[in-house]
Amino acid sequence: MIASLGMYDPRWLHKANDMLWTAIAARLRARGLAGVPDRLTRDRPLDAIWTTPDLLLAQTCGYPLTRRLRETVALVAVPVYRAPGCEGAWHRSALIVRQDDPATDLAAMAGRRVAINARDSNTGMNLLRAAVAPLASQGRFFGAVIETGGHARSVAAVRAGYADLAAIDAVSWALLRDRFPRIDRYIRVLGWTAATPGLPLITAAQHPPETRAALSEALTEVCADPALTRTLAALRLSGMTAIDRSAYDVIPALAQQARARGYPELA
Repeated sequence: MIASLGMYDPRWLHKANDMLWTAIAARLRARGLAGVPDRLTRDRPLDAIWTTPDLLLAQTCGYPLTRRLRETVALVAVPVYRAPGCEGAWHRSALIVRQDDPATDLAAMAGRRVAINARDSNTGMNLLRAAVAPLASQGRFFGAVIETGGHARSVAAVRAGYADLAAIDAVSWALLRDRFPRIDRYIRVLGWTAATPGLPLITAAQHPPETRAALSEALTEVCADPALTRTLAALRLSGMTAIDRSAYDVIPALAQQARARGYPELA
C-alpha cells in the first residue's frame, strides 16, 4: 500500500511529515494492519495517488472529492489546523494582493490578472469563483487567468507582478508565512472567501471498515502525542475530527450558485 501527505508537504516540511507518518505507521502496525508502508510516496502525481486501489492514506482537495473521487475513496478524518482562516474542520482562502496595490475590496480587481493553482482546486479556484460570481458581467470579471500549478507559485506570481490576485488556502498561507516571515512586506490579505470543510484524509473505498477505524484512531492518537509537539506545531496541526461526508456538498453547491449567476468558469 502507499501513503501520501502531499497537500502540505513542501521540501522544508518533509522531515516533519516523515516523522508524522512514522508515528502513524507504528500505530497502524500495532493494530495488526498489514502492508503499511515505511515511507511516504512522493514520486507520483497526486491524482495517481488518490485513484490507486493501493491507497492506504492520503490528503486530497474537497473539489475532486466531490467529483471524480466520489466512488473511489472513503473519508477517514479531517485535520484541524491552527491558522488564521481555520475554524475546526472548516477553512477559508485568503485573497492576496501586493502590499502596495490600491485595491480595497474584491470589486476593485475587475479586469485585473488572477493566478490560480489549478482549475480543479476548491481553495484556489472554486471559492474564488463563488466570491467573484456576483461581481461578474456576461461571464467575465478578470482580464486574464494564469494557472500556476501550486499555491506557493501563485503567491510568487502576485509578488512578481505577473498576477494581481490569488486565493490561497488558509493553511498554505500560514505555512508560507512561517517559512518566509518577510512575505508580509510584499503581500497583504485583501479579504477572505466563504468557508468550506478542510482538506480531507482519505483511503481507497475498497478497504474494510476496520482499516478506516484503525486509520482514524491512529491519526487521533498521534495528534495527542506530547512527543510530537514540535512536529505538529511545524505542520500547524492541532487535531483530527470526523465530519459527515455530506458536509462537502457545500463545495458543488457553490459551483452551482456561480453557474446560476452566469459565471460557470473563472474568467
